[in-house]
Amino acid sequence: MTARRPAIGVLCCNERIDRPVQVVATRFIDPLSRIAGATVLLVPAITDSSDLPAVAERLDGLLLTGSRSHVAPHRYGAEAVGDDTRLDEARDEVALRLAGHMIERGQPVFGICRGFQEINVLFGGSLSSEVCRGRHHRGADAGFDDQFAHCHAIDLVDHGVLATATGQRRAIVNSVHEQGVDRLGDGLRVEAVAADDGLIEAISARPCGGDVLAVQWHPEWDGASGGANRAFFDLIGRSLHATGTHLGRM
Repeated sequence: MTARRPAIGVLCCNERIDRPVQVVATRFIDPLSRIAGATVLLVPAITDSSDLPAVAERLDGLLLTGSRSHVAPHRYGAEAVGDDTRLDEARDEVALRLAGHMIERGQPVFGICRGFQEINVLFGGSLSSEVCRGRHHRGADAGFDDQFAHCHAIDLVDHGVLATATGQRRAIVNSVHEQGVDRLGDGLRVEAVAADDGLIEAISARPCGGDVLAVQWHPEWDGASGGANRAFFDLIGRSLHATGTHLGRM
Protein backbone atom coordinates (compact mmCIF):
# COMPACT_ATOMS: atom_id res chain seq x y z
CA MET A 1 0.00 0.00 0.00
CA THR A 2 1.33 3.42 -0.92
CA ALA A 3 1.78 5.70 2.07
CA ARG A 4 -0.50 8.69 1.93
CA ARG A 5 0.91 12.16 1.61
CA PRO A 6 0.65 14.26 4.77
CA ALA A 7 -2.15 16.81 4.77
CA ILE A 8 -1.40 20.47 5.38
CA GLY A 9 -4.11 23.04 5.91
CA VAL A 10 -3.62 26.36 4.11
CA LEU A 11 -5.61 29.25 5.51
CA CYS A 12 -7.65 31.37 3.12
CA CYS A 13 -8.46 35.08 3.31
CA ASN A 14 -11.75 36.92 3.04
CA GLU A 15 -11.97 39.14 -0.03
CA ARG A 16 -14.75 40.55 -2.15
CA ILE A 17 -14.88 40.59 -5.93
CA ASP A 18 -18.54 40.91 -6.86
CA ARG A 19 -19.41 38.80 -3.80
CA PRO A 20 -17.61 37.55 -0.68
CA VAL A 21 -15.05 34.86 -1.57
CA GLN A 22 -12.41 32.72 0.12
CA VAL A 23 -9.00 33.35 -1.49
CA VAL A 24 -5.53 31.84 -1.40
CA ALA A 25 -2.84 32.49 -4.01
CA THR A 26 -2.00 29.41 -6.09
CA ARG A 27 1.72 30.06 -5.68
CA PHE A 28 1.52 28.96 -2.02
CA ILE A 29 0.18 25.55 -3.02
CA ASP A 30 2.71 24.42 -5.65
CA PRO A 31 5.84 24.20 -3.44
CA LEU A 32 3.87 22.51 -0.68
CA SER A 33 2.97 19.76 -3.11
CA ARG A 34 6.15 19.66 -5.20
CA ILE A 35 8.80 20.19 -2.51
CA ALA A 36 7.15 19.32 0.81
CA GLY A 37 5.28 16.35 -0.67
CA ALA A 38 2.01 17.35 0.97
CA THR A 39 -1.65 17.24 0.10
CA VAL A 40 -3.06 20.76 0.47
CA LEU A 41 -6.46 21.32 2.09
CA LEU A 42 -7.84 24.87 2.05
CA VAL A 43 -9.26 26.12 5.34
CA PRO A 44 -11.93 28.85 5.10
CA ALA A 45 -11.36 31.95 7.22
CA ILE A 46 -14.98 32.06 8.32
CA THR A 47 -15.61 32.34 12.04
CA ASP A 48 -17.61 29.43 13.47
CA SER A 49 -17.97 27.73 10.09
CA SER A 50 -15.82 24.80 11.23
CA ASP A 51 -15.15 22.81 14.37
CA LEU A 52 -11.54 23.95 14.63
CA PRO A 53 -10.39 21.34 17.17
CA ALA A 54 -11.77 18.66 14.82
CA VAL A 55 -10.00 20.31 11.86
CA ALA A 56 -6.74 20.20 13.81
CA GLU A 57 -7.20 16.48 14.40
CA ARG A 58 -7.44 15.86 10.66
CA LEU A 59 -4.37 17.86 9.65
CA ASP A 60 -0.69 16.99 9.87
CA GLY A 61 0.32 20.67 9.73
CA LEU A 62 -0.87 24.20 9.02
CA LEU A 63 0.44 27.06 6.87
CA LEU A 64 -0.70 30.60 7.62
CA THR A 65 -0.22 32.42 4.32
CA GLY A 66 0.61 35.95 3.39
CA SER A 67 -2.26 38.31 2.71
CA ARG A 68 -3.11 41.85 1.68
CA SER A 69 -4.73 42.40 5.06
CA HIS A 70 -3.23 43.32 8.44
CA VAL A 71 -3.72 41.71 11.84
CA ALA A 72 -6.13 43.88 13.83
CA PRO A 73 -4.20 46.02 16.36
CA HIS A 74 -6.42 45.04 19.30
CA ARG A 75 -5.10 41.46 18.91
CA TYR A 76 -1.76 42.63 20.31
CA GLY A 77 -2.98 45.37 22.64
CA ALA A 78 -2.45 48.34 20.32
CA GLU A 79 -4.79 51.10 19.27
CA ALA A 80 -5.87 51.49 15.66
CA VAL A 81 -4.02 54.24 13.79
CA GLY A 82 -6.26 55.98 11.28
CA ASP A 83 -8.88 54.07 9.32
CA ASP A 84 -7.13 50.86 8.29
CA THR A 85 -9.61 49.19 5.97
CA ARG A 86 -7.23 46.33 5.24
CA LEU A 87 -8.33 44.20 8.16
CA ASP A 88 -9.68 40.65 8.05
CA GLU A 89 -10.80 39.95 11.59
CA ALA A 90 -12.41 36.64 10.68
CA ARG A 91 -9.02 35.51 9.36
CA ASP A 92 -7.42 36.70 12.63
CA GLU A 93 -9.87 34.64 14.65
CA VAL A 94 -9.56 31.43 12.65
CA ALA A 95 -5.77 31.70 12.27
CA LEU A 96 -5.07 32.27 15.95
CA ARG A 97 -7.55 29.69 17.21
CA LEU A 98 -6.63 26.94 14.74
CA ALA A 99 -2.88 27.52 15.11
CA GLY A 100 -3.32 27.42 18.88
CA HIS A 101 -5.11 24.06 18.70
CA MET A 102 -2.44 22.65 16.38
CA ILE A 103 0.42 23.77 18.61
CA GLU A 104 -1.24 22.38 21.73
CA ARG A 105 -1.50 19.03 19.96
CA GLY A 106 2.21 19.09 19.08
CA GLN A 107 1.52 19.53 15.35
CA PRO A 108 3.64 21.81 13.15
CA VAL A 109 2.57 25.33 12.21
CA PHE A 110 4.27 27.50 9.60
CA GLY A 111 3.86 31.12 8.59
CA ILE A 112 4.65 33.40 5.67
CA CYS A 113 4.45 37.22 5.94
CA ARG A 114 1.04 37.84 7.60
CA GLY A 115 1.28 34.28 8.93
CA PHE A 116 4.66 35.15 10.49
CA GLN A 117 3.01 38.12 12.18
CA GLU A 118 0.05 36.03 13.35
CA ILE A 119 2.40 33.52 15.00
CA ASN A 120 4.23 36.32 16.80
CA VAL A 121 0.90 37.67 18.07
CA LEU A 122 -0.24 34.16 19.10
CA PHE A 123 2.86 33.88 21.31
CA GLY A 124 2.10 37.23 22.94
CA GLY A 125 4.18 39.50 20.72
CA SER A 126 3.26 42.76 19.05
CA LEU A 127 3.56 44.40 15.63
CA SER A 128 4.39 47.86 14.36
CA SER A 129 4.65 49.73 11.08
CA GLU A 130 7.23 52.07 12.59
CA VAL A 131 9.85 49.32 12.73
CA CYS A 132 9.70 49.06 8.93
CA ARG A 133 9.77 52.81 8.18
CA GLY A 134 9.00 52.16 4.53
CA ARG A 135 12.20 50.20 3.92
CA HIS A 136 10.57 46.79 3.60
CA HIS A 137 7.89 47.58 1.01
CA ARG A 138 8.18 49.27 -2.36
CA GLY A 139 4.80 50.95 -1.94
CA ALA A 140 1.22 50.30 -2.93
CA ASP A 141 1.61 52.35 -6.10
CA ALA A 142 4.19 49.91 -7.50
CA GLY A 143 3.03 47.10 -9.75
CA PHE A 144 2.57 43.62 -8.31
CA ASP A 145 5.76 42.18 -9.83
CA ASP A 146 7.75 45.27 -8.83
CA GLN A 147 6.63 44.93 -5.23
CA PHE A 148 7.90 41.35 -5.04
CA ALA A 149 11.14 42.30 -6.80
CA HIS A 150 12.06 44.51 -3.83
CA CYS A 151 14.84 42.55 -2.05
CA HIS A 152 17.38 42.89 0.73
CA ALA A 153 19.92 40.75 2.57
CA ILE A 154 19.19 38.82 5.77
CA ASP A 155 21.62 37.31 8.26
CA LEU A 156 20.80 33.77 9.41
CA VAL A 157 21.44 33.09 13.10
CA ASP A 158 24.30 30.68 13.84
CA HIS A 159 23.14 27.12 14.53
CA GLY A 160 19.53 28.08 13.79
CA VAL A 161 17.10 25.94 11.84
CA LEU A 162 17.48 27.89 8.59
CA ALA A 163 21.24 28.37 8.89
CA THR A 164 21.69 24.64 9.46
CA ALA A 165 19.37 23.73 6.57
CA THR A 166 21.05 26.07 4.08
CA GLY A 167 24.65 25.97 5.30
CA GLN A 168 24.63 29.75 4.80
CA ARG A 169 24.95 32.80 7.02
CA ARG A 170 23.43 35.31 4.58
CA ALA A 171 20.64 35.20 2.00
CA ILE A 172 18.81 37.61 -0.29
CA VAL A 173 15.03 37.64 0.14
CA ASN A 174 12.12 39.70 -1.14
CA SER A 175 10.44 42.25 1.11
CA VAL A 176 6.74 43.01 0.74
CA HIS A 177 5.51 43.92 4.22
CA GLU A 178 4.41 47.16 5.86
CA GLN A 179 4.48 45.84 9.44
CA GLY A 180 7.02 43.87 11.42
CA VAL A 181 7.79 42.47 14.85
CA ASP A 182 7.89 45.10 17.56
CA ARG A 183 7.94 42.84 20.65
CA LEU A 184 8.96 39.22 20.07
CA GLY A 185 6.51 36.64 21.38
CA ASP A 186 7.41 34.58 24.44
CA GLY A 187 9.31 31.39 23.63
CA LEU A 188 10.06 32.32 20.01
CA ARG A 189 13.65 32.11 18.75
CA VAL A 190 15.03 34.51 16.17
CA GLU A 191 16.20 32.65 13.05
CA ALA A 192 17.14 35.59 10.81
CA VAL A 193 17.31 39.38 10.84
CA ALA A 194 17.50 42.00 8.11
CA ALA A 195 21.15 42.83 7.47
CA ASP A 196 20.58 46.58 7.18
CA ASP A 197 18.36 47.35 10.19
CA GLY A 198 18.14 44.17 12.29
CA LEU A 199 14.39 43.69 11.81
CA ILE A 200 13.37 40.12 12.70
CA GLU A 201 12.81 38.14 9.49
CA ALA A 202 12.35 34.54 10.70
CA ILE A 203 11.31 32.85 13.94
CA SER A 204 10.98 29.32 15.27
CA ALA A 205 9.82 27.41 18.33
CA ARG A 206 9.00 23.91 19.50
CA PRO A 207 6.67 24.52 22.45
CA CYS A 208 4.70 21.26 22.60
CA GLY A 209 6.84 18.93 20.49
CA GLY A 210 5.73 20.26 17.10
CA ASP A 211 7.79 22.56 14.88
CA VAL A 212 6.82 26.22 14.54
CA LEU A 213 8.66 28.08 11.79
CA ALA A 214 7.77 31.35 10.09
CA VAL A 215 9.41 33.86 7.74
CA GLN A 216 8.56 37.48 7.02
CA TRP A 217 9.41 37.25 3.32
CA HIS A 218 7.68 35.29 0.54
CA PRO A 219 9.68 32.10 -0.18
CA GLU A 220 6.96 30.83 -2.50
CA TRP A 221 7.27 33.77 -4.93
CA ASP A 222 10.01 32.25 -7.11
CA GLY A 223 8.69 28.71 -6.71
CA ALA A 224 11.14 28.21 -3.85
CA SER A 225 13.91 27.73 -6.43
CA GLY A 226 16.81 27.59 -3.99
CA GLY A 227 18.59 28.83 -0.90
CA ALA A 228 16.53 29.85 2.11
CA ASN A 229 13.32 29.74 0.05
CA ARG A 230 13.78 26.09 -0.88
CA ALA A 231 14.98 25.27 2.65
CA PHE A 232 11.74 26.63 4.13
CA PHE A 233 9.62 24.18 2.15
CA ASP A 234 12.10 21.33 2.65
CA LEU A 235 11.76 21.87 6.40
CA ILE A 236 7.97 21.85 6.10
CA GLY A 237 8.17 18.51 4.29
CA ARG A 238 10.44 16.94 6.90
CA SER A 239 8.24 18.13 9.74
CA LEU A 240 4.99 16.99 8.08
CA HIS A 241 6.30 13.52 7.27
CA ALA A 242 7.70 13.10 10.78
CA THR A 243 4.36 14.15 12.27
CA GLY A 244 2.37 11.87 9.96
CA THR A 245 4.57 8.91 10.89
CA HIS A 246 4.28 9.73 14.60
CA LEU A 247 0.49 9.86 14.32
CA GLY A 248 0.39 6.60 12.37
CA ARG A 249 -0.99 8.27 9.24
CA MET A 250 1.70 7.50 6.71
